Amino acid sequence: MQSPVLVLKDSLTRESGSKVHHGNIQASKAVADIIRTTLGPRSMLKMLLDAAGGIVVTNDGNAILRELDVAHPAAKSMIELSRTQDEEVGDGTTSVIVLAGEMLHVAEAFIDKKYHPTVICRAYNKALEDALAVLDKISMSIDVNDRSMMLGLVKSCIGTKFTSQFGDLIADLALDATTTVGVDLGQGLREVDIKKYIKVEKIPGGQLEDSKVLKGVMFNKDVVVPGKMKRKIVNPRIILLDCPLEYKKGENQTNAELVREEDWAVLLKMEEEYIENLCAQILKFKPDLVITEKGLSDLACHYFSKAGVSAIRRLRKTDNNRIAKACGAVIVNRPDELQESDVGTGAGLFEVKKIGDEFFAYIVDCKDPKACTVLLRGASKDLLNEVERNLQDAMSVARNILKHPKLVPGGGATELTVSATLKQKSSSVEGIEKWPYEAAAVAFEAIPRTLAQNCGVNVIRTMTALQGKHANGENAWTGIDGNSGEIADMKELKIWDAYNVKAQTFKTAIEAACMLLRIDDIVSGIKKRQAPGASQPSKPTVETEGDADNEQMIPE
Repeated sequence: MQSPVLVLKDSLTRESGSKVHHGNIQASKAVADIIRTTLGPRSMLKMLLDAAGGIVVTNDGNAILRELDVAHPAAKSMIELSRTQDEEVGDGTTSVIVLAGEMLHVAEAFIDKKYHPTVICRAYNKALEDALAVLDKISMSIDVNDRSMMLGLVKSCIGTKFTSQFGDLIADLALDATTTVGVDLGQGLREVDIKKYIKVEKIPGGQLEDSKVLKGVMFNKDVVVPGKMKRKIVNPRIILLDCPLEYKKGENQTNAELVREEDWAVLLKMEEEYIENLCAQILKFKPDLVITEKGLSDLACHYFSKAGVSAIRRLRKTDNNRIAKACGAVIVNRPDELQESDVGTGAGLFEVKKIGDEFFAYIVDCKDPKACTVLLRGASKDLLNEVERNLQDAMSVARNILKHPKLVPGGGATELTVSATLKQKSSSVEGIEKWPYEAAAVAFEAIPRTLAQNCGVNVIRTMTALQGKHANGENAWTGIDGNSGEIADMKELKIWDAYNVKAQTFKTAIEAACMLLRIDDIVSGIKKRQAPGASQPSKPTVETEGDADNEQMIPE
């Protein structure tokens, strides 16, 4: 009797075994090949069309992959890697994809030889541990207070980006911004919150050289009554509120029945008195500037302008938090709870300026501000967007160094040292894991090889010469000069990488490669779209083995 086989029909499709491994590896290699040419200072740019029809010109790995629309689940997983890298350390988004793609590529030979994926993953994890040990050995500590050293480091990290042609500008902006918002937590720890306390304001027009980091904050608002309120105040006393300065309305619909005509006048008077009291409580502290996140009634404006106080309304909460950090004020919820200590006196100047067609309020010259605004000027929106992306990377690098002040050589030197050391160690690895371990060592060479390719030099000669120099794990600082493609000492050229960017790249790439290798089944529960007029799909049916042989189980 023939044994029954369950055939998954219509809505469920299934692939398994080595076919899945090969499919995953091919998809990952395809993603890596897309951004392979964007690695290094002599890299190509990509022009992307986004969903809204706008164009993006960039060589930032994460920005490119973010716009891709892919169907293959393994390719989606690879794109997610780049996003993780960007969120964690902000740099190395291209390297991580290239390295993961190469790790999978070298594993393909072992899958063909019927190696079990778990064996390959075990060897890869051993290689990762040894690679991180090598990183620790060749890293060097730096002094975060040495500005020229820090500048050189940030410059070398964004030297591969589009804005590297503008020299020190972006590196300067990034360093100034991150050192401004850094907070010491004690025990040598430092917290730098880029997202919350650094605002990048892009204003088209002017030259890129006009960009600067303000010693304070700016936002796109004008005073409420421009004619009557001052637009420039030196050493302002600032009060920040997050409550409305208008009459309180009922939570739900309120009906009031008035019998006498005078009651209507009393009701209006009560409203006016309520607002007058609110304003009196605020004016008691003699502020020069009142900023609220909510509304401000005409009557409150009148009382403020009469007292010579400037007011700004409907400010974003995030902007309000930055102003509080910059001038030392405390955001108050109820005016009757105001105290002298809540008034911000740390700002040196409040001024409203007109840039282009819009008014911008500046609160600058602050004493020890813990928040800042980076003002970017440039010829076009596309240019400004690319500069902002590069600035974010530069600020992330500066933040990483402030948190972990350790360096490793750039220009592919680190990867070559790791590769040479792992090759030496592979002879002491016992059993079947020796070969995948050695393959992982070779995979690390993908980074310097790609750098050489993008420089347009003879790849084979360059790689052979580099491998010769690194053969015994020495000359850890010898790598490729990304501009000329020549072999050089990275210490002399000041081409460095942050230690935790490299460590994160290795960890993410190898762990992702292991995860994709361990997938041996893809079951899709997505229904195929029915053609109009087609019959309803039938339920999964049990058929005999004889029938199943004639059935195509995996749709092409």
